[in-house]
Amino acid sequence: MTTRLLQDAKSHMAHGRLAQARAAFTQLALAAPKQAEFPYELSRIAFEEGDREACLGQLRKAVALAPTHPQLTRHAADRFRHLGASDDALAAYDRLIAGGTDPLGSEADKAHYLQLLGRFDESEKIFRRLLRKHPAEAQLYRIFLAAKKIDATDPLLPAMEKLWARKDLPDAPRIPLGYALGKALEETGKPERAFACFARANALQRKGAPFDAEAQEREFAGVRAAQEGLIGLPPLEGAPTGGPCPIFVTGMPRSGTTLVERILAAHGEVAAGGELGIALRLAYGQFGVGEAMRPLDREPPERLRAFAERYTRLVRRDIPGQTPVITDKSILSHLLVGLLHHTLPGARIIVVQRDPRDIAVSIFRNFFATGTHRYANDLADIAGTIQRFRRNVAFWKERLPGVVHEIRYEELVADPEPQSRALVAAAGLDWQDACLDFYKSRDAVKTLSVSQVRQPIYRSSARAWTRYERELQPFIEAWGDEPWD
Repeated sequence: MTTRLLQDAKSHMAHGRLAQARAAFTQLALAAPKQAEFPYELSRIAFEEGDREACLGQLRKAVALAPTHPQLTRHAADRFRHLGASDDALAAYDRLIAGGTDPLGSEADKAHYLQLLGRFDESEKIFRRLLRKHPAEAQLYRIFLAAKKIDATDPLLPAMEKLWARKDLPDAPRIPLGYALGKALEETGKPERAFACFARANALQRKGAPFDAEAQEREFAGVRAAQEGLIGLPPLEGAPTGGPCPIFVTGMPRSGTTLVERILAAHGEVAAGGELGIALRLAYGQFGVGEAMRPLDREPPERLRAFAERYTRLVRRDIPGQTPVITDKSILSHLLVGLLHHTLPGARIIVVQRDPRDIAVSIFRNFFATGTHRYANDLADIAGTIQRFRRNVAFWKERLPGVVHEIRYEELVADPEPQSRALVAAAGLDWQDACLDFYKSRDAVKTLSVSQVRQPIYRSSARAWTRYERELQPFIEAWGDEPWD
């Protein structure tokens, strides 16, 4: 009977019948309380259902039953990290390291997570020890130096240059090394050599993940067109209530969205969600992907409500605590303004704008996981993508007046208090002085801005593009006659 019940449970899981799978695995767990597989499966079901506490509870139970199982421990580390259970995640990394199956990868993952938690000294000790032992591991340089500024006397600099000079270095490690060495050369006053490293790394990454500008144009236009019928309609009846009210903070990568989110999240009523990615994933899953998205005004109201309810449930799963307001810093939320405004009537939408030249330089010199931001490897493609983003924002500002609040990064860093006050007001919140002390927060940060947001606001990143004006010419030419602001 147990074998048949297990087969049924797995079949329910495979076909997305989560309630039936939960019931079957619950029976199995009662029948075999010392078997880790069943609480593990129940934690996966709870995660998909948006039940944060059940997910954590079942996963802790599974880990206690099989503390040395490498695959379970790896899954647990990732899942605990995703859910913000930092003590559990760090303990899982320690068990992976002790297990010895992949000590280098596990120690690097732990060190990276310590970075995200703001525990930079602990992280640095691990990274430097690993690099002394493994000086040819290019990814270690990239991850470590993403949150660490070095000077010309640092022994990592000649180590990277020696590795970079190797003619037999394969493309795969040369890509992360190019970003790391470029950053170090830039910080030690060698911008031309730095840009050459960035350019080579980008060219190599582009070979493995080419970009299709026409496909992006069709995607943006198709998603926008699918939402046009919602314009002018009253808010969705029966929209979820009682859940957290979202503030969507959107903009191009490297535009200052993390800074804006941290200012808002320093407010006592707000918790930071980071780049959740939930809304777009749900919208594409329920209504069609990109240009294939169906007209949303023709969707049954219950399907629109299902979108809003599932979004609300998954957001509460992913963000610890019970604050009445959360931030969602998903970069592509600007694609869904019409849907979000219609189905989540209390939502606020903040768009961060920045000098496109500064955005372009920052994107080009930063590593993005291969395939995630394909336009980022070419300056002309970056120009086109920023222009498409701006056209999309302008469309929604015109069609839904007062719904989108724009803030300029340069104005925010030049005069933080009045701009922060205006931002907090646009989010529907009363002012709190803590919003100016956002850098004192110890919450985990999950973006490339991990080190910057631990510091007070500074102006040095404004007009950084002027150091690379000659190298930036392909971007400037592709931008054409469109105004910068």
